[in-house]
Amino acid sequence: MVAADGAGLLGLPFDETAARLAAAGIRPVHTAACWRVLYRDAPVAELPARLRTLFEAAGPSQLADPPIAARTDSRDGATTKYLLRLDDGQQIETVIMGYPGRFTACVSTQVGCAMGCVFCATGQMGFVRNLSAADIVAQVRFVARQLAARGERLRNVVLMGMGEPLHNYDAVMQALAVVSDPHGFGISPTRITVNTVGLVPGILRMAAERRPYSLGVSLHGSTEAERAALVPVSRRWPLADVLDACRAYCAETGRRIFFAWTLIDGVNDSPAHASRLAAQLVGIDAHVNLIELNPTPGYAGRGASRPAAETFRRVIQDAGIPCTIRQRRGVDVAAGCGQLRAERQPPARTAQAMR
Repeated sequence: MVAADGAGLLGLPFDETAARLAAAGIRPVHTAACWRVLYRDAPVAELPARLRTLFEAAGPSQLADPPIAARTDSRDGATTKYLLRLDDGQQIETVIMGYPGRFTACVSTQVGCAMGCVFCATGQMGFVRNLSAADIVAQVRFVARQLAARGERLRNVVLMGMGEPLHNYDAVMQALAVVSDPHGFGISPTRITVNTVGLVPGILRMAAERRPYSLGVSLHGSTEAERAALVPVSRRWPLADVLDACRAYCAETGRRIFFAWTLIDGVNDSPAHASRLAAQLVGIDAHVNLIELNPTPGYAGRGASRPAAETFRRVIQDAGIPCTIRQRRGVDVAAGCGQLRAERQPPARTAQAMR
């Protein structure tokens, strides 16, 4: 989404936009007007001539949405999944989820994913490339426009689409600076969730930089071997290290962490698993979200039964930890947790090694 000559304005933080304008001989006082055009759909005609020229040089993708390659609506009408085509032909999935009184955008941060979680469709497709900050911001703008056309407003953003956000840390944080800026989309940082499978350096960096966004951490296993079988990156950053990083994060920021646990029948859904998890979360301000396993082509496991999920929740709650069984969304259109995969994806390029 960024012009090849580096002239792109989409996805730049406010101060960097001002600096880009100044370098082009445009007074920084016009930065707010520039952002109104970029993120509030103000007419380009309100800009000074030199700034209009800068937009023209940056290319049409600065203002146009990514083309829709496919759209699928869930039967209940609450979820819409879009397959969006990027400038280089790669494709990503972006989801709008409707809840009573609010709408949430589920946004991708990579084309594919290098983490390889066995039950996740994105992990099964492998890693292709990182998204730029502009690619990420363009998804949020796309959703905001789709909702505005229906008279609705975007309220929450979750980075739980394709990819591992902390594997693309710099672009993600740059994009979120735009999404949360009052001049941009003005979405409160507390309504933005960055979800990770446990990249320890990224968790510690978020803490050290005092990033104001909510943090979600996917665990799925209560022993090292169990988790590594489901989340291969656990061999690089073991469960104990992830939990230590979470304790450091809470101590540094004073904020709660939302832990995700996908319940798989006969794998990690027993009361013993719940008891071990509760014991491991001692010293962490935690909320546990239980997720029923959603079907994907590359994994044969089954979701836990509802009684097993209720028992698991009860064990966690009895330990004094808030626990919720997450409401399933968009499963019938493969838009649920772990189901996003760009089926019409062009052939993948060689995957970049994890940094």
